Amino acid sequence: MTPSGRGYAAADRLMLYAVLLVGAGIMLYPLMWLASSSIKPSQLIFTDPSLWPAEVDFGNYVKGWQGPGVPFGSFFVNSFIVSIASVVGNLVACSMVAYAFARLNFKLKRLWFALMLGTMMLPTHVTLIPQYVIFFNLGWLNTFLPLVVPKFLAHDAFFIFLMVQFIRGIPRELDEAAMIDGAGVFGIYWRVVLPLMAPALITTAIFTFIWTYEDFLLPLVYLSDMNLYTVPLGLRLFMAATGDSAWGPLLAMSLASLVPLIIVFVVFQRRLIDGIATSGVKG
Repeated sequence: MTPSGRGYAAADRLMLYAVLLVGAGIMLYPLMWLASSSIKPSQLIFTDPSLWPAEVDFGNYVKGWQGPGVPFGSFFVNSFIVSIASVVGNLVACSMVAYAFARLNFKLKRLWFALMLGTMMLPTHVTLIPQYVIFFNLGWLNTFLPLVVPKFLAHDAFFIFLMVQFIRGIPRELDEAAMIDGAGVFGIYWRVVLPLMAPALITTAIFTFIWTYEDFLLPLVYLSDMNLYTVPLGLRLFMAATGDSAWGPLLAMSLASLVPLIIVFVVFQRRLIDGIATSGVKG
């Protein structure tokens, strides 16, 4: 490459880096504003637009953690209980249903698979009222059961489809070898298929945790006891209907609520990418 060509290549790289830097700044600005505003006095949050606060007040975190009537830590505990239980439910139920669709032969298999895929096109609001009636008759309202039990019944068709595509990429020769060694249907699932599904299982666990942790609608519908509220509902308590909202504690706890999600994403991002890349969603 000639010197002029190398100069053009370096200029292109600098231009690319500049564009990426500007784009990253635009994407991160809301988070930086949230972090800056969380340590500002409440009267300066909307009057001081700078990211560097003129006054620093860490009391927002103290007031926010004390909570609006209930310690905010209890909201974190409730969210972790619901999210972890949902992860376990999806991993167990969705993997078993996916194994059945991918490996077993039964009547109307294609029809049931098509109906399962069709449920992904149904908005949550369509099934919300029938589910509410069912849980009301079961006496499950104001408990975590409506949020957790559907996960153990393979409620999320997206993850079933994800795992089905992954299992189809596992050679059937492994199943045949295990069958020759005396393994049954469940033995093949437990000893052969499930260990090889680790990337898809990790992807399912990450998305289930994030989506359940940040869900606002379902806890709002099924929970009425403040002691059972999850983090999104706890943040809503800082908002007053009269307009006199506790903005400082609200922003402080909003930033604190992002910490578990950031940790999960940073720790498992490599496995997340591997799981998506090897899941066979592309067909």
